[in-house]
Amino acid sequence: MELNVAFGEALKRVRNLQKKTQEDFSDVSSRTYMSTLERGLKSPTIEKVDAISAAMDVHPLTLLAAAYLIQGQIDVSVLLAQIQDELCSMGWQDRSPNA
Repeated sequence: MELNVAFGEALKRVRNLQKKTQEDFSDVSSRTYMSTLERGLKSPTIEKVDAISAAMDVHPLTLLAAAYLIQGQIDVSVLLAQIQDELCSMGWQDRSPNA
């Protein structure tokens, strides 16, 4: 599955879990654009992911992680452990790259 399709599926799942409609995002995006994202026809910018996530009260990485989980069908604990290991190996274990 292509990543933009997986992202669209993740977006739709979270939106539906929150019982929101595409129209509920009119402050950050049009219903038409939300529809194209959910169908995997377009890929959002980082700024748009941030705005949509804020409208759903979830961290942007939650949406991205959900997309990768859908795409790769891996366990959430494996994905989170990989992310934590990679960030720590880059020096981010104490919230600072210079720590």
